[in-house]
Amino acid sequence: MNPIDLVDEFCDTLWLEDGLSSNTLESYRSDLNQLSLWLKKQDKTLVDADHASLLAFLSHQSKMKASTTSRELSSFKRFFQFALSRGKIERDPTLNIESPKLSRGLPKSISEGEVESLLEAPDSSEPGGLRDRAMLEVLYASGLRVSELVKLRILQVSLDMGVVRVSGKGEKERLVPLGEEAIEWVTRYMNDSRPFLLKGRKSDALFVTSRGSSMTRQAFWYLIKKHAAKAGIGKPLSPHTLRHAFATHLLNHGADLRVVQVLLGHADISTTQIYTHVARERLKSLHEKHHPRG
Repeated sequence: MNPIDLVDEFCDTLWLEDGLSSNTLESYRSDLNQLSLWLKKQDKTLVDADHASLLAFLSHQSKMKASTTSRELSSFKRFFQFALSRGKIERDPTLNIESPKLSRGLPKSISEGEVESLLEAPDSSEPGGLRDRAMLEVLYASGLRVSELVKLRILQVSLDMGVVRVSGKGEKERLVPLGEEAIEWVTRYMNDSRPFLLKGRKSDALFVTSRGSSMTRQAFWYLIKKHAAKAGIGKPLSPHTLRHAFATHLLNHGADLRVVQVLLGHADISTTQIYTHVARERLKSLHEKHHPRG
């Protein structure tokens, strides 16, 4: 079998068995393509790769971030295990190759005051500004990934029940509460802004642009940067920053780590544990404030 066909079969299998998103599959394909191009210079194909050639490739990539190298190695391990199971290779060349150690620092967040300034930055008297305010409110209230936010359909939101049904990574669904503020702003947007933006056009997307199309990740990222500048927030900001603020502020106000895990849609508690030291600092602060020997 042609190595390219084997990569296609590998990606199809991941899609069928694991339900991985197109972005994740494209990442696997890109990593394998990079390795394939490098091996071609050594007159080898993917199925010819051995332990030494993989180590040489990773060494060649040494200028890359540790997280990138770790992701590439993860892609290779999965591919070669697949190739081995299909009888296309006799030995897994990734055996005994360890991933680089990654630092698990806390993602950058912003203070509650900065969040308030950001939420108030859009001009809600304008249709586009009202939409932006509603999107920011939903993002901060729910901790959604930006990809989840822009893909929301009207049927996924129940304003009466105050929840949103999210289709996350691996197409796993979860219910996330919105809170009164977000419900109020989404209601205003639905009544006063969305019809104006659509101008009679049909769309099942919750958040739409002035062209009547769904909001994109890139467009929303630009809008967040614009509103952050207006709010006087000097630090780098992205849609993901509000997701981290959501988790951090919940923990600061006493939420349990496992509750935050469910709300964020993390399959494994270890992913949420990057926030552990936030909870620990809060406990220390409470101890110092309330214990007689604090």
